[in-house]
Amino acid sequence: MAVSDPNDVVEREFYSSGKRFVIGCDEVGRGAVAGPVAVGMAVVAETCGDHPTGLRDSKLLSQKRREELEPLLRKWVLFGAVGMADAHEVDELGITHCLGLAGKRALQSLHSQGADVASSVILLDGNHDWLNPVLSSPLDVRTRIKADRDCVSVAAASVLAKVHRDSMMIAQDAVMPGYGWSGNKGYGSGEHLDAIRTLGVTDFHRKSWLVSYA
Repeated sequence: MAVSDPNDVVEREFYSSGKRFVIGCDEVGRGAVAGPVAVGMAVVAETCGDHPTGLRDSKLLSQKRREELEPLLRKWVLFGAVGMADAHEVDELGITHCLGLAGKRALQSLHSQGADVASSVILLDGNHDWLNPVLSSPLDVRTRIKADRDCVSVAAASVLAKVHRDSMMIAQDAVMPGYGWSGNKGYGSGEHLDAIRTLGVTDFHRKSWLVSYA
């Protein structure tokens, strides 16, 4: 079955209801056994115009295409940010809390850039609002299943987060070679798990997640 490209139908519904800004939100790295979880956010408005050609959910794009799109998306969105929570925080606080923590950090970055976060609607991929529970003041968060596939703001956020996190994992692979992070990006591939058994666990690993692989 062919996959349709994302569009701005949902965003325009928010504009029509009086919202000036939509913040697309998506996470990357939730299921990895090494590295941070990252949350990307992309602020769009009706004035942004047409989105870059070829935009899709990051999972549907090659690494080369994501890297080509990322600077175009930075120019297209009003503001973009990626927040992260590291492996130690995931072990200590749990993945759901860390999604919210990474999202909070992305929002803080947007705010420091001048984004009007408080009056925006945040369009979050999925069916669970993991963001508001970690915020001191609740925001207007709307969840939508497959928003990363269907909505341009969320697809943009997914690409920003994926490129940012992948770049970190590639850089870390040069610092701690042998785990294949430049290829597996911290996910539990056979190569990665074999390397853990041979080389041991690093501070970059989510230690609590590795129990099931022991």
